[in-house]
Amino acid sequence: MRLDTVGRLLRAHPDVLEADPHGEPVVRAQLLAWSPSGAGLAAAREAGLRVLREERFEELGQSLVVLGVPDGSATAALLERLRALDPEGQYDFNHVYTGSGVAAPASPEQDASSAAPGAADGTAARIGLVDSGVDAGHPALHGSTIRSWGCDAPHPDAHGTAVAALMVGRDGRFRGALPGARLYAADIYCADPAGGSAARIAAALGWLARERVAVINLSLVGPPNQALERMVAAMVARGYLLVAAVGNDGPAAPPLYPASYPGVVGVTGVDRRGQPLPEAARGPQVLFAAPGNNMVSASPGEPPYRAVRGTSYAAPLVAGLLAPMLARPDRAQAQAAVAALARRAGDGATVSNTFGHGIVGAELRIDPSRLR
Repeated sequence: MRLDTVGRLLRAHPDVLEADPHGEPVVRAQLLAWSPSGAGLAAAREAGLRVLREERFEELGQSLVVLGVPDGSATAALLERLRALDPEGQYDFNHVYTGSGVAAPASPEQDASSAAPGAADGTAARIGLVDSGVDAGHPALHGSTIRSWGCDAPHPDAHGTAVAALMVGRDGRFRGALPGARLYAADIYCADPAGGSAARIAAALGWLARERVAVINLSLVGPPNQALERMVAAMVARGYLLVAAVGNDGPAAPPLYPASYPGVVGVTGVDRRGQPLPEAARGPQVLFAAPGNNMVSASPGEPPYRAVRGTSYAAPLVAGLLAPMLARPDRAQAQAAVAALARRAGDGATVSNTFGHGIVGAELRIDPSRLR
């Protein structure tokens, strides 16, 4: 599924995207430098690179510099040269990340007229989202308090809207995991085919760190990236809980990121019988399983609700369960929140590569079969 999306992106947008040596999409003619030293920037200039922009993450004591590759130069070759000139530095491509789920119209006779039982009231909670654009005017989100970041104008998207609704949605017929919570939503795409880059994800996380939003959902997947890895590590060290979809490339596929970075809460999806989705990733990165099929969520336009499938839609349920347990970033409290949810899932000690600690949030599924 993801590989098909990657192939389409590369074919459709060769002007702004190119492939790295492993076939992964990257922003054309850009490289990333994580908290580079003066000597590192000098090495970059020696290699012919120019500074396009710099993001400073004061709360984390880190920075990210986006470097431009000169016309006529090969991005991969310049990356290798830069790493040779400054072997102590952290340099990488500006990889592009995609959503980890699909949506389809619900059956014509179905709407969201049955609320999911057991959803908590999140009035006092705050929760973060790094994704595509959210339709704040959707009936499921119309009453929600949403702070937005990233774009000059709204760009509602099916993926971001569905994930947001599963986190905080409520309209009398539909309830997410934490209705009433204040949502901090970062749109890293802004309808741009080169959106969703590692640099944009880092900038979005930097905004959420400035706002001190402790629990953040990332239903995004892609390859390992040194800059993203350092950003994630900096946030985990400061007590943020990053919840991420493990991806839908199949149980034997290589691990996807950011879910596979240490300290990230990786989430897989299960169907209504509690069976793992056959396309879901497996491995030690899986900490929890949650509903990821046989369910609906909000969608911009008509129909207003669509059937959704994938680990993208399991992750926000777990984020919604964790958010009430972590009001502000705190490493000890973050670990305690994960341990408490692990005990809810099972005995808190047994972990499998398929379900992690076990299934949580089964009561939050809005099953199409019972919607009338």
